[in-house]
Amino acid sequence: MRLRALDARDRLTGRAGKLVPPRRMQLSVGEGDYAAVGDEFLSHLVGLCGLRPEDRVLDVGCGIGRLARPLAGYLSIDGAYAGFDVNAGAIAWCERRYRHHPNFRFVHADVRNARYNPGGNGEAVAYAFPFDDGSFDVAVLMSVLTHLTADEALHYLGQVRRVLAPGGRMLATVFMLDPDAVAPALSFGPPSDGMAVVDPAIPEEAVAFEEEWLLEALRAAGLDLAELHPGSWTGREDGLSFQDVVIARA
Repeated sequence: MRLRALDARDRLTGRAGKLVPPRRMQLSVGEGDYAAVGDEFLSHLVGLCGLRPEDRVLDVGCGIGRLARPLAGYLSIDGAYAGFDVNAGAIAWCERRYRHHPNFRFVHADVRNARYNPGGNGEAVAYAFPFDDGSFDVAVLMSVLTHLTADEALHYLGQVRRVLAPGGRMLATVFMLDPDAVAPALSFGPPSDGMAVVDPAIPEEAVAFEEEWLLEALRAAGLDLAELHPGSWTGREDGLSFQDVVIARA
């Protein structure tokens, strides 16, 4: 009832829109203002990745279109967007709402994830992104690597490199372990094999990586680190975003 009341208020105040899902669906993408976070990352893509209206964008773990919404107003008819996610309901909602956007495509990835798709049929370590080699200019992984184990994350980075055109750019958010963090928002356990988790029973709930592991994973995938921006989750006041932001190039 509370979420329905907030939906009604959004309609009255003009915050609701055809591409803004109801509040109950927004819970699946975590905390933060749905529209504000999408707008924030569009600005990061333009400022850090040099995103152009004619670019082809891949949104890995697109959810309910948090980034697709601002991109629908930014990309030109010459540009293109493709997003995939393990949440079938989110993909179905996006397919309905973006049906009048011919250059937008959404795909359901039936990949098993203990947090978001426990009944999935496929394994993340073997999932081949359903796109041709070199199909995209920019790839985005917003809060995706934070829900993948180390071997899964390495595989996804390799797939990102495969589908990026030469010179393509990647923006990914991560939790990178910082031994000097003063007041981190999450309490990760001790690292093992390059990663640490909050809940060993459900590792995919939240995953952090050691910096050395992350840099080596990028190199192994064939991606060159361009920029690394610490986030505010560690307690620092000058974080670019909540999670750490990684920019890499193919």
